[in-house]
Amino acid sequence: MRYIAFIHKEPGSSYGVSFPDVPGCISAGDTLEEAASNAVEALSGHARMIEADGETLPAPRSLDEIVADPALQVDREGAMLTVVPLVRDRGATTRINVSLDLGLLEAIDAAARARGQTRSAFLASAAKREIAE
Repeated sequence: MRYIAFIHKEPGSSYGVSFPDVPGCISAGDTLEEAASNAVEALSGHARMIEADGETLPAPRSLDEIVADPALQVDREGAMLTVVPLVRDRGATTRINVSLDLGLLEAIDAAARARGQTRSAFLASAAKREIAE
């Protein structure tokens, strides 16, 4: 699931991120890249809180619906629009079976060791980064 986000930047401030379909979910970052990355974490955490309260996370609208919504006209002014994936942190891991080229597996293991990570942690962080792009 992917949500549209507005990114605003006022002179002398950080980049601010808000989600028109998820009221109250905001984030920020000193760079555009940091703001986008932090937005993924903010959306995940906000979804977890909403669901912990027994409520349902609002469904994301399409870009066309967001752009056509007259109630969002002021929020859209000067905003960059981006798409942010909802990456849920379920708090539980599961074992999977994947097939990789042996050379790629060796490179993954070397990179994981260099970062002080397990193979699983390395693959999970790489997948999260790829999904967030």
